[in-house]
Amino acid sequence: METPIFSAVLLAGGQSRRMGQDKALLPWPDSGRLLWQRQLGVLEELKPAEIFWSGPPRPGLPAHVRLVADAIEDAGPLAGISACLNVLRSDLLVVLAIDLPHMNAAFLQSLMACCSRSRGAAARHGGYFEPLAAVYPKGLHALAAEHLSQKRHALQELIREALGQGWMEEVPLSESDVPLFKNVNAPGDLHDR
Repeated sequence: METPIFSAVLLAGGQSRRMGQDKALLPWPDSGRLLWQRQLGVLEELKPAEIFWSGPPRPGLPAHVRLVADAIEDAGPLAGISACLNVLRSDLLVVLAIDLPHMNAAFLQSLMACCSRSRGAAARHGGYFEPLAAVYPKGLHALAAEHLSQKRHALQELIREALGQGWMEEVPLSESDVPLFKNVNAPGDLHDR
């Protein structure tokens, strides 16, 4: 099967209320890099056709990263994903959130292996999908825009509907991969690895 052409986006638009400071600018322990640099490095390992940045720009952002503004403010991650799907020139969009610093390129590649040119993939653990480290197809842009216009911002709902319409593939999450999805939301989470 032909490998679909894909792009990637780093979702870095959250307000970091629980953290008390911008998560993107936190130093990741033992690496000497800021959290945004660590996450961008994961996406760069995948060698996407282009890399988008969803959120306010940060100091030192490389020139090859394209800033994409949300069409609707304060609509959560769906606004960033939708905006990127609207400008996407490739088949698929690999999404990674700034606050999933345990995620690695190998897992994202395994998700991409479940995709086709017109079908993305999201991991599922129990009754919950993992929408912030997932692969979305370009064709999902109309459904994402519809959800935004109806103020239906929940990604769980979008993925369930996308599955029903054949836009996404459900990938069961193994117990060994569950720690990859541990969020960093509060200061203590930085050292709880």
